[in-house]
Amino acid sequence: MAKRRSNNNNANSNPPEEKVGGWQTDDFIEKLVTIKRTAKVVKGGSRFNFSAIVVVGDGKGRVGYGLGKAKEVPESIRKATEKARRCMMDIPIKDGRTIFHSMIGKYGAGGVVLRPAAEGTGIIAGGSMRPIFEAVGIRDVLAKSTGTSNPHNLIKATFDALQSIRSPRSVAEKRDLPMARFGLA
Repeated sequence: MAKRRSNNNNANSNPPEEKVGGWQTDDFIEKLVTIKRTAKVVKGGSRFNFSAIVVVGDGKGRVGYGLGKAKEVPESIRKATEKARRCMMDIPIKDGRTIFHSMIGKYGAGGVVLRPAAEGTGIIAGGSMRPIFEAVGIRDVLAKSTGTSNPHNLIKATFDALQSIRSPRSVAEKRDLPMARFGLA
């Protein structure tokens, strides 16, 4: 569906916000990663089912993903979105734009390597990793997928890597070190 913009120049009206490759509701950024169609051959022909993977984030460090399956595309997207909202987790972000340190994530045959990047670098990631970084609010990161390009395994490997991020504050608290040592006083 195309969104229409009115031509009136009223100062109180805001133009509708459009997101490329996703949509925004209730302060959440929702990104559709992939839709797959499966067919079951029955006596009268074929029956199609659809599966959708959706990533939901608030752009401030919370993100989750979900898989939804149904006989219709909109229903599978709705199911995936609900599951993604239920399974959200907090990810520490450095300066509101990048990750704190390099890490490797693995799931099945999929693997990812994530590295922090300088300001202005952008999201250098491919495939199914880009929507995750956009939804969580990471603007500068270098990412490389190793192994399979299966979206299921890549998303789970990326979340495995993001869950292993440790902020300097959490490391200092865990080791009972003074915060000033890390420049956090």
